[in-house]
Amino acid sequence: MPRPSLTSHPLSLVYGDPLAEEPGLGPLTIGGYAREVTRRHAGNEALVMRTPMGRVAWSYAELWDRSVEIAKALVAAGAGKDSRIGILMTNRPEYIATVFGIALAGGVTVSLSTFSTPSELDYLLKASCVSILLYDRQVLKKDFGAMLAELEPQIASAAPGALRSTKFPFLRRLVALDSATGEAEAAPDASAVETWNEFLAAGNAVSVSEIDARAATAHPSDTGAIFFSSGTTNLPKGILHAQRALAVQWWRWPRILRTEPARIPVRCWTGNGFFWSGNISMQVGNALTTGGTIVLQPVFQAEEALALMQAERVTMPVGRPHQWARLQGTDTWASADLSSLHYVMQDTALSSHPSVKSDWRQEQAFGTTETLTINTAFPPDAPPRPGSYGAPLPGNILKIIDPDTDEIVPRGTRGEVCIKGPTLMMGYLGKTIEDTFDEEGFFRTGDGGYVDDDGYLFWEGRLTELIKTGGANVSPVEVDGFIAKFPGVKLTQTVGVPDALLGEMVVSCIVPQEGETLDPAAIREYLKQELASFKLPREIVFFREEEFSVTGSGKIKFKTLRDMVAQRLAAKA
Repeated sequence: MPRPSLTSHPLSLVYGDPLAEEPGLGPLTIGGYAREVTRRHAGNEALVMRTPMGRVAWSYAELWDRSVEIAKALVAAGAGKDSRIGILMTNRPEYIATVFGIALAGGVTVSLSTFSTPSELDYLLKASCVSILLYDRQVLKKDFGAMLAELEPQIASAAPGALRSTKFPFLRRLVALDSATGEAEAAPDASAVETWNEFLAAGNAVSVSEIDARAATAHPSDTGAIFFSSGTTNLPKGILHAQRALAVQWWRWPRILRTEPARIPVRCWTGNGFFWSGNISMQVGNALTTGGTIVLQPVFQAEEALALMQAERVTMPVGRPHQWARLQGTDTWASADLSSLHYVMQDTALSSHPSVKSDWRQEQAFGTTETLTINTAFPPDAPPRPGSYGAPLPGNILKIIDPDTDEIVPRGTRGEVCIKGPTLMMGYLGKTIEDTFDEEGFFRTGDGGYVDDDGYLFWEGRLTELIKTGGANVSPVEVDGFIAKFPGVKLTQTVGVPDALLGEMVVSCIVPQEGETLDPAAIREYLKQELASFKLPREIVFFREEEFSVTGSGKIKFKTLRDMVAQRLAAKA
């Protein structure tokens, strides 16, 4: 049976082009990717980090050598096929080298958040079953050495490599790196902990030929990484991804974002942790695939970020709206020279900076941690479609179902977005296949939206966040998209609050820019020109930024905010 085109199916079932026909793909294993970009760009600058001790820069050849060095150390430490190796680090050169090194040694990267509290780290270590943990001793005021010793007192008495824990029964080795950010060092680690240099020195006895032999056994279908979702209510879910998922996304990002490295090299900055799948996917893909540079900031600090962008002539900043707002709030914002920025999303604070003169434009895309970021996007030659998030990328199949009946709905009908394809997760830790995917192998995202007659997705946010008011559905994403453009708005989140008459009342929560006083009537008048009357907020509630409850990845906790708004309105009434 022939594969339907974007427009040939009357129902909301849309096929991307075959993956084999996607241009620009290279080797589809992590080690194969690292070897290929090194071959192409060996002498280029791959990674840069500025520290109080000076500027650290690695070429692609140096990054490869460091990756092999780490692979040898992991082999010496006992890592075998599919060994789970935890990385608890800030953004630093060793992070990327460790991801490549783990794959070359045959292991699986387990990305752990440096925002973790003791109880969260306890959960992550138990859930992931890591056998070797590589960690930053100190991140700002957080002493991970002390935290680990508190979680497992046996660490204090065990010899390096000889930890036997009933609490973390698979954890055998701990390796600590000195701070990358210049803070005062933590207290000396317990005896079970090796230093980074001791760890690397042990690998000297392992030959490069053994690493080559291990790397040659890798398949695109092998498990490559485990990421943890940053849920807003439940415990984080461990998400397993094949090596192919990481490699496919790394190869395709420059094509999707239409970068022009020959004209404007990609120097990609971020202050977000690599333990988030979207961040490591975009940074490695956009920079290393094109022969560009990743400009590392271990911990996001706004004034330092501006100085870094300026000094390193960053061309592509990757961040989140709350970070752009913090940049705007610095004393150095107006005087910063950001003229090097080119690959800047339109309608963001950075694009409006007086020194930024970029004409680059990128349309919206849709993705999830479970699909290792994007699964729909606009083809490079496609014209804009306002409000759309593009069509399925090569290899992907998209369907929209009625969440109550599980039936595929007609095109143009709203429902739940479901996806499957080459970057879809292998599964969740601790869950069966039938508990994870539907009978056809699709992942039900929990997001709402529809596809048009041409097969393009219009995403409307989480189904649980859609507001049902007076019998109609209102997408908070749509409302907030317009509010964010109103002068003086720093953050916005629209929620639905229970209402006896309407079912739910549309309420917009806004954090003004510092020093700004916003007029609710003026905001409503502006929105009347953009939105249907039933989508207009009945109430506008102002907050201080610290009152917005967010997850570790900066996402606003929708339910918590909705409950706060309901309480405020009830008190006001």
